[in-house]
Amino acid sequence: MTSTETLPDTFTLDVKNIGGIDETSVIFSDGVSLLEGRNATNRTSLLQAVMAAMGSDQFNLKGDAEHGRVRITFDETVIEREFNRRNGDVVATGDGYLDDPELAELFAFLLEENEARRAVARGDNLREIITRPIDTEAINAEIERLQAEKRQLDEQIERIDSRERDLVDLEQRKTRLEAEIEEKQSRLAELESDIEEADTDLQEDREVQDRVQEHLDELKDRRSELDDIRFKLDTAEETIESLEAERREKQDERDNLSVDPEVDIEALRDELDGLRERKRRINNQVSELQTIIQFNQEMLEGTDSELADVLRDETDTDDDGSLTDQLLEGGESVVCWTCGSEVSKADIEDTLDRLQTFRQEKLDTRRSVQTEIDEMKEQISEHEQTQRELERLEQQLADIETEIEQKHSQMEDLEARREEVHEEIESLEQAVEEEQTTDYGEVLDLHKEANQVELELQQKEDELTAVEEEISEIEALLTDREEYKERREQVNDQLEELRNRIDRLETEAIEAFNSHMEDVLDILEYENIARVWIERQEREVRQGRRKVTENHFELHIVREAESGRTYEGTVDTLSESEREVVGLVFALAGYLVHDLFEEVPVMVLDSLEAIDSDRIARLIEYFAEYPDFLIVALLPEDAGAVELDHETITDI
Repeated sequence: MTSTETLPDTFTLDVKNIGGIDETSVIFSDGVSLLEGRNATNRTSLLQAVMAAMGSDQFNLKGDAEHGRVRITFDETVIEREFNRRNGDVVATGDGYLDDPELAELFAFLLEENEARRAVARGDNLREIITRPIDTEAINAEIERLQAEKRQLDEQIERIDSRERDLVDLEQRKTRLEAEIEEKQSRLAELESDIEEADTDLQEDREVQDRVQEHLDELKDRRSELDDIRFKLDTAEETIESLEAERREKQDERDNLSVDPEVDIEALRDELDGLRERKRRINNQVSELQTIIQFNQEMLEGTDSELADVLRDETDTDDDGSLTDQLLEGGESVVCWTCGSEVSKADIEDTLDRLQTFRQEKLDTRRSVQTEIDEMKEQISEHEQTQRELERLEQQLADIETEIEQKHSQMEDLEARREEVHEEIESLEQAVEEEQTTDYGEVLDLHKEANQVELELQQKEDELTAVEEEISEIEALLTDREEYKERREQVNDQLEELRNRIDRLETEAIEAFNSHMEDVLDILEYENIARVWIERQEREVRQGRRKVTENHFELHIVREAESGRTYEGTVDTLSESEREVVGLVFALAGYLVHDLFEEVPVMVLDSLEAIDSDRIARLIEYFAEYPDFLIVALLPEDAGAVELDHETITDI
């Protein structure tokens, strides 16, 4: 999408076979452009061409054409779209100026059937219009992702907090170990000195001494191994207890998940596909009805010159064709362009009114189907999310179960090895005892004690090393904790922003509407309207099988009697002019809160005839402040009242 900040002062629009236009090229300047002319002079068709160039599909291909085209040129930037009729449908190729025209169709392309304008006239829930462009599914998915990340951060921070509480005990343990090591080292030095003195008296029997020393060394190794086994058994037992506690938590979490076994997700998807197909058919019907209505309106107003010539040729009764001209160009009757017979113009207008009503019914049905689609998508999303969470928990439980089994198996192996080591120690001690004699008893006892002290010293040093490593690890974790907390704050802010995005948009939309409505009423000077404002209310509505509370935009009309007394009115009590003004201001509020002025360079206005000329002029001047290009279709008498600097286009 091109930024509106880089736009030139003009753009050129080339059109072929759109609406009632055969072919034309128009240059628009920034500011206000007035398309001046009577009804059926292709002003609306030109506005539709602008919308089509922007990317909208809310246009009609000329009734007798199989191919159409629009091209919009901003200096070196050229955007072109082509349209071809295939099997009764119009297929577009080429991208428009906007990546997604939905927002513009709601709040910038303000033709007669614009949904924001009509929603006010029908008394619809205006909140649905304002929030429709928001991708709630994407927001909910992002919220779910951030919540998962926050849970991980909370767990990491809690683990670090727990480890920090261990730090004092570890420091005390380190001090105690250092004192014990110093004591063991001192005792070992004393024993080695005593052994050295005793050895000088026993040089004559070194063979026996060497054998005893060998047994003592093996005995030291076995006792060291036994101590390692005890430590591993304790660690495995603690790990199993922790895993079993985690398993209970996961089982509780799984049991608390509500999964409806009767929900057939594939059936829901099939139903959703059916709703989408129904909406597509309704869209085609609406498009076909619009084409039929527009064609017949053009024929009723006599704007299709080719068909009019054919009818003249077939119905002329004299040389000057006065009867045909009368039938085609005025009077109470016209020549039917399908059967050639003379019919009442009022009958055709009644038929067109019924078609318009039928089209409106289809639009209402489409909105109802869209609501069903949204509810179905939400139901599927909730079920899939619950199913994913259940699968995650089941996988975690399976992993925990496997790890518990592995730890039990490890403990069985360690316990078996412990029994073997006990037997080896007993055998070595017996061998040492057998080697001892009266002469060697004292020195052997010294060697035996020295081995034991050396073993204990090694164990204390290993334990000290482990404690120091654990202290270093905790100190490193304390540094990481600040980063985790900072990230958690960011995640909390993002969650708050996402959760409040819709709420904030609603608040901004209401404030914008109420503020601009107050300004416009003051400018247009409607004497019997004191105030028009929107209030956000909560209502309980049904979504599928459950009831939920959602916000609703309540439109208040405050009227003022000649006596000065104010009273509450309704949309139905507004005049057509007043309804149109309220609808336009609501669309402007949507335009502003969605920041369309940053992306959509053009706003188009049509069907303002219900408003008197002076008020139209003041309304245009008010709207002109916001878009780069404001293009308005007006009748000549209405265009003449506009005093604001503008460009007038009459030849389309």
